[in-house]
Amino acid sequence: MTPQDFISKWRNVELKERTASQSHFLDLCRLLEIPDPVSADPKGEWFTFEKGASKTTGGEGWADVWRRDCFAWEYKGKNKDLDRAFAQLQQYAIALENPPLLIVSDMDRIRIHTNWTNTVQKVHTIALTDLTDAATRDLLRSCFLDPERLKPAKTRQVLTEEAAQRFATLAQRLRGRGHDPQQVAHFVNRPVFCMFAEDVNLLPGKMFARMIAAARPKPETFALHAKTLFAAMKTGGMVGFEPVEWFNGGLFDSDDTLPLTWEDLDDLIRASTLDWSDIDPSILGMLFERGLDPDKRSQLGAHYTDRDKIMQIVRPVIVDPLVAEWEEVRGRMADLIEQAPRTTKDKLLVGRELAARTVAFNQAEALHKSFLERLRAFRWLDPACGSGNFLYIALLELKNIEHRCNLEAEALGLPRAFPTIGPEAVLGIELNPYAAELARVSVWVGEIQWMRRNGFEAAKNPILRTLDTIQNRDAVLGPEGGPAEWPRADALVGNPPFLGNKKMIAGLGEAYTLALRRAYPDVPGGVDLVAYWFARAWQQMQAGQVTRAGLVCTNSIRGGANRAVLKPIVEGGRIFEAWADEAWTLDGAAVRVSMVCFDGQNGGSARMDGTVVVRIFSDLTGLQDDLTASSQVENNSDLCFQGMKFVGPFDVHAPLARQWLRMPSNPNGLFNQEVVRRWKTGIDLTRRPVERWIVDFGTELTEVHAALFEAPFEYVRENVKPSRLRVADDGEFEVRRENHRQNWWRYGEARPGLRKKISGLERYIATPEVSKHRFFVFLELTEVPAGSIYAIARDDDTTFGILHSHGFA
Repeated sequence: MTPQDFISKWRNVELKERTASQSHFLDLCRLLEIPDPVSADPKGEWFTFEKGASKTTGGEGWADVWRRDCFAWEYKGKNKDLDRAFAQLQQYAIALENPPLLIVSDMDRIRIHTNWTNTVQKVHTIALTDLTDAATRDLLRSCFLDPERLKPAKTRQVLTEEAAQRFATLAQRLRGRGHDPQQVAHFVNRPVFCMFAEDVNLLPGKMFARMIAAARPKPETFALHAKTLFAAMKTGGMVGFEPVEWFNGGLFDSDDTLPLTWEDLDDLIRASTLDWSDIDPSILGMLFERGLDPDKRSQLGAHYTDRDKIMQIVRPVIVDPLVAEWEEVRGRMADLIEQAPRTTKDKLLVGRELAARTVAFNQAEALHKSFLERLRAFRWLDPACGSGNFLYIALLELKNIEHRCNLEAEALGLPRAFPTIGPEAVLGIELNPYAAELARVSVWVGEIQWMRRNGFEAAKNPILRTLDTIQNRDAVLGPEGGPAEWPRADALVGNPPFLGNKKMIAGLGEAYTLALRRAYPDVPGGVDLVAYWFARAWQQMQAGQVTRAGLVCTNSIRGGANRAVLKPIVEGGRIFEAWADEAWTLDGAAVRVSMVCFDGQNGGSARMDGTVVVRIFSDLTGLQDDLTASSQVENNSDLCFQGMKFVGPFDVHAPLARQWLRMPSNPNGLFNQEVVRRWKTGIDLTRRPVERWIVDFGTELTEVHAALFEAPFEYVRENVKPSRLRVADDGEFEVRRENHRQNWWRYGEARPGLRKKISGLERYIATPEVSKHRFFVFLELTEVPAGSIYAIARDDDTTFGILHSHGFA
């Protein structure tokens, strides 16, 4: 019996409880493919109808159905009080051997109450229409075959975290034996998917769990068994006498495996006990990437970006426009059908009226099919897809839209269409090979879960569609030195990597950084790495290769050189939605970001931080007036400076610094106080300050004059000079700038302009470069600001107040 047959039969049944209950239960057994009580237990010893029980209040009572160690089940007539039915079962529970589940039903609803001792009780309510969902049917089937599954347990997120941790341990051991990290990652992804596949019945009878348990006594047999299974999953085949579906998709492209030990198999056996059907694909890839990538293992257990944050980009760029299109199409369909002649109980349509109605329905169906074709052709690109959380969430949203339009078309009287949108709709580019493969796994798992949750079977032949559309390559710099190629897409969403301009050479290498800047001559050289994704997205938009885009970026996009990549967007198109300063998670750490959604249209309303505005400007403000076009106040020119960039260990432990300060003057009469000073970092401003000291020879002292301060100079000569003159393995100096090598006793960036501006002041204003909230403090002239501080050459209270004002912020 199919779910549709069951629902159709029992939706309108009005029979009394006694007449209908056994028939309902027998149909339910047929739906779940479970032998009924008479077939399974003819003697009624462990599975029976009308199990007799003595009420604790006296008299005789019955459980309508009973299955030992599983449940007691009580029926009531339609719309009757199920709470009373539950109370009745509670009275029966002791005589019924305290089953772990107490189930009540009125044939429209099935309510499952957990009944384990020393656990928090949980109630699962299943409506008649919920039975289209394969996961719901699996839950109900577990009441018969595996009631432990319903025992109150973890959230999906906790489940996924636990699964990732167990596989991270296995991956670490495999890498420790000398296996190639990419080979380890590809291998580990296979057991991950196998455990999911067997828990959603795509692999029969817990096949993978049985395989690893069978190999446990002789671990050397695991490779042989795994090769047999993986080979069958590549093309479809047999494992023993059991058939295996065709999976492949690239994940099972060979029968390659790795040898495992007892310890490894124990980890897999423990992992296989988890309910992988409920794994959360929105964090699956991210958590497993942290476990499989050696460089990210330390992030296990750290926070991750939640679905709601990702939807702040996906909803305005993908969901809202498509829903608006569908509502317009559905309105036209409804008008056609409502205006068509109708059959009534008194009148049958014939001739012209029948033809007119047929034409109206055909036109409505054509509109529906046309919109479905539009959806099925829709593609979106994540050009920094990581482990696939944006791709997965956007795929689910597109499938939800398709499902909605099919259901609403059916409600209008049209034949229901089968969902066909699948993983082929996602396009991704990712440089990290671990993340790229995990993105494919996340999308596959998410697609299968969606199909089951909505009452459909997973795709077959193959189960996993090849995801060559997720490419492992550089997203911004092409192999020939120009901008990287991006595929055509309807929409573009993603979270490109965050790397500040000052860290690009250290993080990416000087050659790559310079090549990237040459590839984008219109982008200023001082921008953060994420700015190149905006530049490339706008190029695609101008070429007609993408319609809408939404990217997450550092919140510094609002100012300085970074803002330059938003100016052409605002001038030639529009930012239609933006969030200026939002919480985000980067590599497990909490950061503040901006979210920017844009297209090539001119005009139209926009939303800034959730508020409707006329226009959003390149500094991510949504005021009526464009503040980015305002003139600069000349008196404020050249007042703000970044703090010192030391380029070497000039800092001194406090006890040594105090010792130098207590010394009498040097033989030349100079005191160390002139060059040994306190210094501040951005952290000192945002948190409790720490006592820090540093040697500062300023901007003009020659080497000879600096040497007159004997102890500080000797300290710098021993600690700083070697690092400035160190030669790298390639024969080049590690410190690239010749000026830094020649003037090794001075800071790399000693800020002469700042020193000159504050020389006549009593104090100066400082603000941290990075902070959750913008604030300002006064520092003494003797305090050296580090590069993580911006110094403002003003000492008056008026300026200090203006900087803190709401209008300035």
